[in-house]
Amino acid sequence: MPLGLSHLQASRIMWYISTRGMAPRVDFEGALFSGYASDGGLFMPEELPQLDRETLCQWSTLSYPGLVKELCALFIGSELIPKGDLNDLIDRAFSRFRHREVVHLSRLRNGLNVLELWHGVTYAFKDLSLSCTAQFLQYFLEKKEKHVTVVVGTSGDTGSAAIESVQGAKNVDIIVLLPKGHCTKIQELQMTTVLKENVHVFVVEGNSDELDEPIKAVFADTVFVKKHNLMSLNSINWSRILVQMAHHFFAYFQCAPSLDTHPLPLVEVVVPTGAAGNLAAGYIAQKIGLPIRLVVAVNRNDIIHRTVRQGDFSLSEAVKSTLASAMDIQVPYNMERVFWLLSGSDSQVTRALMEQFERTQSLNLPKELHSKLSEAMTSESVSDEAITQTMGRCWDENQYLLCPHSAVAVNYHYQQLDRQQLSSTPRCCLAPASAAKFPEAVLAAGLTPETPVEIVALEHKETRYTPMRRGDTWTLMLRDTIEDLSRRWKRRVLNASQ
Repeated sequence: MPLGLSHLQASRIMWYISTRGMAPRVDFEGALFSGYASDGGLFMPEELPQLDRETLCQWSTLSYPGLVKELCALFIGSELIPKGDLNDLIDRAFSRFRHREVVHLSRLRNGLNVLELWHGVTYAFKDLSLSCTAQFLQYFLEKKEKHVTVVVGTSGDTGSAAIESVQGAKNVDIIVLLPKGHCTKIQELQMTTVLKENVHVFVVEGNSDELDEPIKAVFADTVFVKKHNLMSLNSINWSRILVQMAHHFFAYFQCAPSLDTHPLPLVEVVVPTGAAGNLAAGYIAQKIGLPIRLVVAVNRNDIIHRTVRQGDFSLSEAVKSTLASAMDIQVPYNMERVFWLLSGSDSQVTRALMEQFERTQSLNLPKELHSKLSEAMTSESVSDEAITQTMGRCWDENQYLLCPHSAVAVNYHYQQLDRQQLSSTPRCCLAPASAAKFPEAVLAAGLTPETPVEIVALEHKETRYTPMRRGDTWTLMLRDTIEDLSRRWKRRVLNASQ
């Protein structure tokens, strides 16, 4: 462990408070199992450690898993998970990744650096944070001999990564609701072909906003949530943000020219985003001392772009369907963490802003907050046409296939090149998913999809799921399933004790 401030931090417990300031503070375990705070806010560290130059220089030689270990030690504390246990959990989390580095940087022509975050089982970046989160969950559950039911609504990648991370775990059941016809065929098969008995998939006749309704209804019943130990694993969960900070550190150390200069050199990180989890992680990394400049890249669902450019955090008429479907999101809920940091951790300001947004679905950021936001990051919104053009150009120049979400980031790089805005600052584009998951978009770009054998094999596997049809009472179906899983767990505990 690098000494200095970070050593002191890692040995003691880190406390977490709600961005809205009305919930009791919790340790990492409390934040992990809660998702949202009881006042509707999101958990954030009570105080952010500051990494000095010496620590950054020592971290610069670490592997990606090494960085995850250091960051987790810093934000969890060895009183809660001793360092040896923590290292074992993270090694186990990354043991099924296909690339020996876990995360890999591809250096392409004309200064294009693409950080591949998709070498996990489901070929998407969510494997990185969810595999760690699932290990942390099981660690605490086994110690207390407890059981949780995880409920996840997905537009594609979250569901499959969450299922993979906990399938077969004896203390966890997972229920996933996926929108029929709104995921790619591959994404759907990744969820419906997992036949482990702790995995329960519902295929819903509706879009992802509609399937969120029964989930919200169930979670609104706090007595029910407590009774059945319910939790979610979407990107509001602090554990996911924590692991995602490592992307930014790894990108920085891979792309920075030399750390011998004073001040340390800047690296620009281009973050394609939907719910703003990777963006919040990058902004926290920046706040604790990583010298990065953030560019947030979105598709035609441009609420974050409008917020950065004009301070306009307001919903559009409707979600627009795009080729970068995982980013087709109206409410980027992690922006609440960004607003809280911008306001100097002022929970009163944050609460007032978010309550106004929830009430009216529209919000103009106060001038001071907006100017801080536009100092912290720039933004770009990208059309489907620009996505396919970028995929085509990257293939022509590098014989390298981008997924549509990665293309949203790389499009920014090409724009800067074409405007001949060549700066000496190195740039790294985050690539959240493999092109193999999006053959339809690859075809739309006039290219030939490359399908790995594991994905081809999905077509021939047995599937298992329960349909949720229009006219069914979705909330009731969900509650019945949860109650049934609780009964099963109690029976198992009873049998084991006899």
